[in-house]
Amino acid sequence: MKRKPVGVTAPIGFQAAGVHCGIKKSELLDLALCVSEVSGPIAGVFTKNRVAAAPVILDRHHLRAHQGRAIIVNSGNANACTGGRGLIAAQAMAAVVARQLAIPVEQVFVGSTGVIGRALPVDRITRAVPILISCLSVEGGDQAAQAILTTDLRPKTVAVKATIGGRLITIGGMAKGSGMIHPNMATMLAYLTTDAAITPSALQRALKSATDRSFNCITVDGDTSTNDTVLCLANGLAKNRTIQMGTRSYGIFERGLTEAAQALALMICRDGEGVTKVVKILVQGATTTTAAKRVAATVATSNLFKTALFGEDANWGRVMAAIGRSGVAINSDKVEVRFDNIVMVRRGMGTGLDVEKQIAKVFKRKEFTVAIDLAQGSACAHMWTTDLSYDYVRINASYRS
Repeated sequence: MKRKPVGVTAPIGFQAAGVHCGIKKSELLDLALCVSEVSGPIAGVFTKNRVAAAPVILDRHHLRAHQGRAIIVNSGNANACTGGRGLIAAQAMAAVVARQLAIPVEQVFVGSTGVIGRALPVDRITRAVPILISCLSVEGGDQAAQAILTTDLRPKTVAVKATIGGRLITIGGMAKGSGMIHPNMATMLAYLTTDAAITPSALQRALKSATDRSFNCITVDGDTSTNDTVLCLANGLAKNRTIQMGTRSYGIFERGLTEAAQALALMICRDGEGVTKVVKILVQGATTTTAAKRVAATVATSNLFKTALFGEDANWGRVMAAIGRSGVAINSDKVEVRFDNIVMVRRGMGTGLDVEKQIAKVFKRKEFTVAIDLAQGSACAHMWTTDLSYDYVRINASYRS
């Protein structure tokens, strides 16, 4: 019996595959391909790290045409800090896929993830591409999701459905990410597909909005990498009326895309290196969204708070200290902090030892929310953070070995 399509192959008209090409050891899958039956609009959001990997440089160039058909991704080697040789390797990956599929090379997008600074064994990839293409199927989404992993413990896939103009549209996706996770973006790759018909400009805006509310709202360790890429490829095979910006249909699509992106982002947090807890930091009552984001980010990236999460130490003072050093002008006498629904801080002061015993129980949960009310305005923002454990240090101390 055939498996139900998952991830990038959930929408109509997409096939995928994952194979071992020899970058990783022990026959682990390390090369993935996703292909649409027809070309269509593609949107992209990339790392803001000024040290951009060769695939990011290539994809930014190809994105100028706003048309895509195929995405090839290798794991085990980042093809970053590899100079002109690295760009030639990325171009070779795109060229061999284009030649085998008889499509324009500009419609092929490339991703790489793994160790930085090592030359990409591109010959192994090009030799494997014909095999990879022969393995393409609508059931291949799970193999593709497996092939893009590095230190991840598990693959990450999603499928979201919505009705637009009486037509059922689907958004699928896969992602990888476990360490070096932080906004703008992180060591993560995310590939989204949809059978919705949508204009290139609407797709780009929707992806940027979805990314800002998902992948740019997670932090594991505060590091931002060189390869971070989010792509969304649409093929229009759902036959809905083409989605335009500013329409009701656009709002439905953007919400669906955001739902898919947030689901993948949370999977990245839950699979973070050494992670045992995922906590949402919700900041309300700020004067501006920028101020709310700054407070949320300061709390979310506080190593003292993150280690307290791992130790299940209900040290709410570390939250208050982080709020105070965020650089946002606040009146501490107005601040309220809740752990889930328990008010631990009211008007800037703790509510007592009995309440602290209650939040100690909250700290033992795998997931909970820290809600901060600055009582200054109506702006809000959120981030998801994780604890910082012994295992994080162990994993990253020996990453290359």
